[in-house]
Amino acid sequence: MQRAINVSVLCLLLLTLAMPATASASVALDEPVPQFRAFWVDAFGPGLYTPAEIDQLVADTKAANMNAIVAQIGRRGDCFCNRAMMPRTQAAIAPEPFDPLQYLIDKAHAEGIEVHAWVIATAIWNSATPPLNPNHAFNLHGPSKTGADNWLLYRSDGAFRAGNDYLLDPGHPDAADYIVKMFTSIVANYDIDGINFDRIRYPDFTLGTLVPSWGYNPVAVARFQEATGRTDVPAPTDPEWTQWRRDQITNIVRRVYLESTALKPDIRVSAATITYGYGPQSVAGGYEGTRTYAEVLQDWRGWMQEGILDINLPMNYKREHFTTEPNNQQRMYEEWNEFAKDNQYDRYVVIGSAVYLNYIPGSVAQVRKALAPSAAGNPSAGWIAYSYRTPDALTNANQALGPAQRAELIRALTQPSEYDPLTPPIFEFPVPVPSIPWKDQPTKGHLMGTVKTPDGVPFDQILVYLYDAETDVLIATRVTDGTGWFGFVDLAPGRYKVKVDQARAHGHHQTVPVTVSAGEVATVELTP
Repeated sequence: MQRAINVSVLCLLLLTLAMPATASASVALDEPVPQFRAFWVDAFGPGLYTPAEIDQLVADTKAANMNAIVAQIGRRGDCFCNRAMMPRTQAAIAPEPFDPLQYLIDKAHAEGIEVHAWVIATAIWNSATPPLNPNHAFNLHGPSKTGADNWLLYRSDGAFRAGNDYLLDPGHPDAADYIVKMFTSIVANYDIDGINFDRIRYPDFTLGTLVPSWGYNPVAVARFQEATGRTDVPAPTDPEWTQWRRDQITNIVRRVYLESTALKPDIRVSAATITYGYGPQSVAGGYEGTRTYAEVLQDWRGWMQEGILDINLPMNYKREHFTTEPNNQQRMYEEWNEFAKDNQYDRYVVIGSAVYLNYIPGSVAQVRKALAPSAAGNPSAGWIAYSYRTPDALTNANQALGPAQRAELIRALTQPSEYDPLTPPIFEFPVPVPSIPWKDQPTKGHLMGTVKTPDGVPFDQILVYLYDAETDVLIATRVTDGTGWFGFVDLAPGRYKVKVDQARAHGHHQTVPVTVSAGEVATVELTP
């Protein structure tokens, strides 16, 4: 067998040497270009509830020449899994020992398909009837609790439900810590390829457009007052209060990114991000004037620039057939695509489309737009569809059955059809997922740590300074979260010094040396 392989290799080598230079170049150009191709698989209908559903999901993903599944494992404070800090969902999934996430990993990996665990960050329940599990976060820290034990998100007018949902307040330190651990407990206990944030922002149902109305849990307001020295309850549009709340979201993303990377260096951290309305090109004030940044307080461009996301999955949910002003959703889709592709900052963007809002020809057209380079020449890294369960507008309107329409969508993606005037089909052949060079062949490292008293009490919102140990030049600063945690990403390998703000540490300070190595997360503990 070995001899036969060697002869084959020799023949292939001689054939290659005999080819003209143009033929050799053609062979190289025909190599498949890696793309991330995936379904978002929500947990509000079939897809993850039984082994048979997961078998079908994997088969459909493979038939579509896709290579990843982003599955909703954390729905509302529960888990479609058996080994996480959230309780196992009370949805009607197959009984234990069935573990939906583990079964999905086993089946998908056997077919060369990646699994990314999608978790809703803030919503924890949506019914007045409480969860059955007494350890569910809603029962332990929901509306029946008072003081610091109540973690709920409140609106400025006192409302504490966004639509039907109860949500956690990212400005409450215990709630923020819980959100982080929902994600990291899955990373620690399962061989997933990625972890995916959803609803990592403040909610809709605001008191007006560009009025960020949520975040008024009393503990969060008190922390803001402590950080700023103010004594008032700020108005929703107060600039200082708005930035403080935006920072609470970013702190969670940063901490999940670093703690997940420390647990599993090659983990892919992604987020499903907001793209409401027209793109920044058409909005007064640019990106800072969009509802994304100014209303729901999600600075995903900043996350990309800092490097605390590996993959941005903008939820560019627009109808391709809406082409007239003032609701030209085709134009909205194209504008957000351009902005996302041009703001990757050495990370990746994978464009998300709402197949459930589109007819199949429109979805195929949106895939082609998602994969085309921007006007500035910047390509995306792929495309993801929402959702597997509802593959087109006919299914969404209950005018067709999901499985039949999903088969048609798969046909439109992989075969010449009446749905697509262009050839070859957009997903004619399977391709590999793109490598993540900053994690697969890293040249930079990271640093995270805590600031606590000798008795373990965290210093909340204390300024931490990072210096180059050789030159004493200030590199960056961070403010600790409610657990005393801080972190820095993408540091050049070398020696550093970490110091804390002396005034906030009651006149005391501590300087700790630390060495950062490529591809590793260094840790440090400060006890001023």
